[in-house]
Amino acid sequence: MPNQTNTPKLRLSVLDQAPVSAGSSGSQALRYSLDLAQLADRLGYHRYWVAEHHGAAGLACTSPEVLVGPIATVTSRIRVGSGGVMLPHYSPLKVAEQFSMLSGLYPGRIDLGIGRAAGTDPVTTTALRRDREHRMPDDFTQQLNELLAYLWNQMPADHPFARLTALPGLPEIPVPWMLGSSPQSGIWAAEMGLPYMFADFINPDGADVARRYCQRFVPSDTLATPSVGVAVQVICADTDEAAERISTSYRMRVVQMHTGHRLDAVPSIETALRFFADSGITSDIGHFGRRVIVGSAATVRQQIETVAAEYQADEVMIVSTIFEHGARRRSYELIADAFRLV
Repeated sequence: MPNQTNTPKLRLSVLDQAPVSAGSSGSQALRYSLDLAQLADRLGYHRYWVAEHHGAAGLACTSPEVLVGPIATVTSRIRVGSGGVMLPHYSPLKVAEQFSMLSGLYPGRIDLGIGRAAGTDPVTTTALRRDREHRMPDDFTQQLNELLAYLWNQMPADHPFARLTALPGLPEIPVPWMLGSSPQSGIWAAEMGLPYMFADFINPDGADVARRYCQRFVPSDTLATPSVGVAVQVICADTDEAAERISTSYRMRVVQMHTGHRLDAVPSIETALRFFADSGITSDIGHFGRRVIVGSAATVRQQIETVAAEYQADEVMIVSTIFEHGARRRSYELIADAFRLV
């Protein structure tokens, strides 16, 4: 009789933004990231990605390339990567070398998620630039092509950079992914034969983008068929009512972001409840173009499966903005149990 497996058809993964809670610190948030990664590794999540944001008081994830190594060190099985590296800020060679080193140290476990967005506001974008006298060119496709040429050893022999494909971590190489929340990112992913992760937690209208990506996909040397993932904001608790209460911290941040308020640390539940009570603003964030899946394990599983079917995705990446780290851990535990990941 053939061996039976509990591995689900739908892969579940984690996107960590290293949220900083009110009354805590960035240092503590980073240590919580290590703790959550170890938990995700034990629970059976497929990959663990860390985001890139700059100048955000409520998020400690400024450098995914710095955090990937420590996370890979304290875990043993789970894939680890960036969700993602915002390529316009950097030299393609530098990114290729960084993730090549990580791949050499942690063979078969490193992903390089690549994004085009700034990951911050215009002032911080300017501060990040080496040359502040001139506007940055819109040359993302050239950057991406150069990065892939380093990783895949596809630089033309007569190119002046050809010898630079001898990356430090060879023969191991990271798996590149295209990230995005707009139609253009799906086009690039399809043209270059990359797996594609759509940020539904930023734009919940991406199902058509994912569908067009699959239709236009051109096989590459590393990927023969299209691969779609969707990143969703999910908050799970023991009951629907408890999850709704916990979710008010995230809902308050979304409202603040869309109404011109400064985004500070993740507010406590009590602060968020007072905010909605005093302001008269509804906590429904749908009219801000945001989706959040909230509820008990059974409720959340059904909604995650619905979103995955909508995107025709074979992987769902879960991001959870929750004030208390213990409640955040519990959310991922309940989801893992609901999907029988282990």
